Amino acid sequence: MSKPNLFDLSGYTAVVIGGTGELCGAMALGFAEAGAEVVVVGRDAAKAETRLANICAVGGKGYFVSCDASKKDGLEALLAEILQRSGKVDILVNGAGVNSVTPFLEITEDEYDRIMNINTKATFLACQVFGRYFVDNEIAASVINLGSMSGIIPLSRVFTYSMSKSAVHNLSRNLAREWAPLGIRVNTLVPGFFPAEQNKNVLVPERVAKILGHTPINRFGEARELVGAALLLASNAAGSFITGHELVVDGGYSAMTI
Repeated sequence: MSKPNLFDLSGYTAVVIGGTGELCGAMALGFAEAGAEVVVVGRDAAKAETRLANICAVGGKGYFVSCDASKKDGLEALLAEILQRSGKVDILVNGAGVNSVTPFLEITEDEYDRIMNINTKATFLACQVFGRYFVDNEIAASVINLGSMSGIIPLSRVFTYSMSKSAVHNLSRNLAREWAPLGIRVNTLVPGFFPAEQNKNVLVPERVAKILGHTPINRFGEARELVGAALLLASNAAGSFITGHELVVDGGYSAMTI
């Protein structure tokens, strides 16, 4: 008798907003390997092509939809297209993100708005648009919002980014409480330090030394190391009693004091 695979996502449809990026791209591939149909959402068609090629290479299935996730009408059109093509949505990942290292007194309104729109507003609106669909159709969905260590503890030099991610953490907990009676789970996946497009301008040698000195495992994370955590939160079999949680994957960073 074969043992059940708690992380099997066969029959699921997973929507990964920010799936053209490195971290969410790894999650999209992990979902596909687990059997889900994956909708890669972003604005870079060339990167999406690479993600889909990787998904096809492991025998997975999926497709790309271009969308500006900071616009509600764009998200409504996204959901409509997915429902037309896939028939349903079971998993939503909100992972679009951007960062900046501008000194606090030099942050412009335009820069502030850009970061808040991509990191916070997009997550808020996607939860609204897809949440309405989940609630109205009584779907026991899993929502995974990508958080940050800077959303839990203050990190230097990333003021607006930290604000934006703190809001995402708060929203996730609030929605988890609101939707738990409906069987909809909302969690925050919190990466530690993973080199990616959005933080490459922050990782100067001096800062790298400080980060690694504060990380007991003494290295950066690799994108694939987020996949297991994402599968846990996505699967109703594995994570059915997990909601309102901040799942930290940080190599021990948050355990370090002195």
